[in-house]
Amino acid sequence: MSGNFRSIDPASGAVVWEGGAASPAEVTAALDGARAALPGWAATPLAERIAAVRRFGEALTTHADTLATTISRETGKPAWEGKAEVASMIAKLETSITAQATRAGTRASAMPFGEAVLRHNPHGVMAVLGPYNFPGHLPNGHIVPALLAGNSVVFKPSELTPGVGAAMAVCWAAVGMPAGVFTLVQGGRDTGAALVAADIDGLLFTGSAGAGAHFRRIFAERPKVMLALELGGNNPLVVWDGDVDEAASIIVQSAFITTGQRCSCARRLILPEGAFGDAVVEALVALTQRLVIGAWDEAPEPFMGPLISSGAAAAARAAVERLAARVVLPFGGIAGRSAAFVTPAILDVTGVDVPDEEIFAPVLQVQRVRDFSAAIAEANATRFGLSAGLVSGDDALWARFVGQVRAGVINRNRPTTGAAGSMPFGGLGCSGNHRPGAYYAADYCAYPVASFEAAGAAGNSDALARWLRP
Repeated sequence: MSGNFRSIDPASGAVVWEGGAASPAEVTAALDGARAALPGWAATPLAERIAAVRRFGEALTTHADTLATTISRETGKPAWEGKAEVASMIAKLETSITAQATRAGTRASAMPFGEAVLRHNPHGVMAVLGPYNFPGHLPNGHIVPALLAGNSVVFKPSELTPGVGAAMAVCWAAVGMPAGVFTLVQGGRDTGAALVAADIDGLLFTGSAGAGAHFRRIFAERPKVMLALELGGNNPLVVWDGDVDEAASIIVQSAFITTGQRCSCARRLILPEGAFGDAVVEALVALTQRLVIGAWDEAPEPFMGPLISSGAAAAARAAVERLAARVVLPFGGIAGRSAAFVTPAILDVTGVDVPDEEIFAPVLQVQRVRDFSAAIAEANATRFGLSAGLVSGDDALWARFVGQVRAGVINRNRPTTGAAGSMPFGGLGCSGNHRPGAYYAADYCAYPVASFEAAGAAGNSDALARWLRP
């Protein structure tokens, strides 16, 4: 081990998990084990791999309460949200099994000489780096499709949520798969760097755009490695017409859910100039000020908890202070609470040149525009392209919006954070690398193999005969 580290409950400061970080030698050993296990697992019939994933689902169900509590304690999420994350993990299993069949299955078509067959083969040893905001659900969305495809997996959780990773490993251990098929390595930046630098066949990563840019650079000379990136966003939500109270509810759920720590959270609220926009802001402020904020297990049940750490709160505060914005609601701390607790901020940046950056916190920037064409232009004025939303009852405006806004997830009259497991999830630009996850994760976990096949070699010489000299 290269030293001990621990995770901390951001609400109370209590230690949640403590253990050793894997050394470079231990990372190498984990990868060697995964490489050794690969041929046998890849040759295991798909039905048996599916059965293993379903046994994992049974283990998740058995340990659901413990896992949900660990998620809430390490991330600060309210108890209801920790439970919802575990439920999403369990639901992901059958969805991934279906996706494997439809996106990466086997099919054949008759040909005059025999048949054409499409198969999908695993890439090999896949490294999965998990995020802290959904420490169970998001890596689960990589791990399960990778194992179904016949890959072996080495998983490093975020150093901020190692307890969740350890709990997931307990559930995988209950499955009874061969040693090396799934391996957990704990640690921070050094452990992750050792994993990425090693002989891997794929890196599946969910995290920040900055980290994604780093991986793009270091893998530019390693084309054999499948790189799947799900990154952040500076996501726009356009509210154009309708009931202002309903609009305010959609905005709050888009911008402040999970304390703003979802990559699909709305960061930019785009409103029309005039009375309707003023009314939306007034309703939004009133609703935001009523939100219950508290520790994960408190009563009354909180809507949102703290940020992941006091350091994250300080970084968000510094980013807010750099904006030359008119403060509608300030970004502040909460008296008597840890420094990780913050209040949601609403900032009017109309006419202000602000950085095109993701502030991973409950911070919403309001922009006023003169017409709907300007709203679409403003929505697209970003290097990101993960999610976007429109609140409007006008079908014609929706047709324009969904056809012209560049984002991978575009919702209407629903929060920007809404996403179905039966759909792909991913973005454009700095929000990813055109490898959407969720239902499409099967695409990056296996590569297609197209074959012409005949039972025997007869007929090939006849086909060539016309071009031969007597």
